[in-house]
Amino acid sequence: MKLDTNYKQIREGLSIEKEKIESELKDIASYSAETRSWEAMPTSQDDGPESDAVDLADRLEEYETRSEMVRTLEKRLNSINSAIEKIDAGKGFGICEVCSKQIEGDRLMANPSAKTCKEHMNNR
Repeated sequence: MKLDTNYKQIREGLSIEKEKIESELKDIASYSAETRSWEAMPTSQDDGPESDAVDLADRLEEYETRSEMVRTLEKRLNSINSAIEKIDAGKGFGICEVCSKQIEGDRLMANPSAKTCKEHMNNR
């Protein structure tokens, strides 16, 4: 596999991004080893007797927002982990999952976890 990109540099960038995403996830979610997924954590506010329906609705809305953030971050983390595994295995990285051609080097530099070439980037 011959590309004009530096896999070591790409892997280091992916590792840094992975650490950042994991840190963000730890701030808003907890990881379940059993389900192998992240679950948003509710905000830590006391539902004392002064809480009303508006407070509870606000907390629910915030939880839903966190849940969406977790889904987005977890999807990105999974893509990064997949790319790192391919680099470490020495095969599959930089190959389009649609047409099996090499992914352009500039695309990989812009998005190291890209799974498709430019031609097929909207197919996934």
